[in-house]
Amino acid sequence: MIKIATWNVNSVKARLPLLLRWLEEFSPDVLLLQELKCIEEAFPREEIEDKGYNIAVKGQKTYNGVAILSKSPIEIDLTELPGDREDLQARYIEGFTFNVRVASIYVPNGNPVETDKFPYKISFMERLHNHVKTLLSHEEAFVLGGDYNVIPEERDCYAPGNWEGDALYRPETHAEWRKIIYLGLTDSFRAKNQEEGHYSYWDYQGGAWNKDNGIRIDHLLLSPHAADRLNDVGIDKSPRGWERPSDHTPVWCELETN
Repeated sequence: MIKIATWNVNSVKARLPLLLRWLEEFSPDVLLLQELKCIEEAFPREEIEDKGYNIAVKGQKTYNGVAILSKSPIEIDLTELPGDREDLQARYIEGFTFNVRVASIYVPNGNPVETDKFPYKISFMERLHNHVKTLLSHEEAFVLGGDYNVIPEERDCYAPGNWEGDALYRPETHAEWRKIIYLGLTDSFRAKNQEEGHYSYWDYQGGAWNKDNGIRIDHLLLSPHAADRLNDVGIDKSPRGWERPSDHTPVWCELETN
């Protein structure tokens, strides 16, 4: 079995003790990280390599940043999402490891929707849609994991009415999400769980964590060849309850080895 996880750590340097603890306790084969908030040179390579991981990083000062950690060597193919050479934000990295193509993705939040941040989000998702079509043409197993900043359905948030008009829940966002899924991808969590009330993010404000007022915005999307190998999937809530946590928690899936 291969365990692949995704986690928006909300600053890898601030969250390093938690990251190292989770790598030790959960021991994923592959971990896709988002929101590193540091340049490549500042990434804590030595500490993570000591846990047995190879590392590929696309960093950016203060904002964004994505990485792939793997217990197997990583062949990096892309460090940006194709389609816009002027987009310099570090939001996409793609590689090959354990005979599976993986990508760590940090989709723009998109708020406030009346600013240029929302069109950028939609454009990014359109580019992702186009790239997924290319990936599918190769007919291989791939896992696209990350913080998508998309609440797919009502059952994926604690109070749907509170999210009306938010970029994470706008009709335009849902339309782009469906376009990507309808290409033939599988939302791994929903392939195994149909219940409402499963979340991957809880805001720091308003006691959201203690009240379980969360949303599910971190996803692992599988190609048909990967979905055929899906054995199990879950959300590990435990790191959200640790001291000085990220506001996100890891989401993981387990694939049968090919």
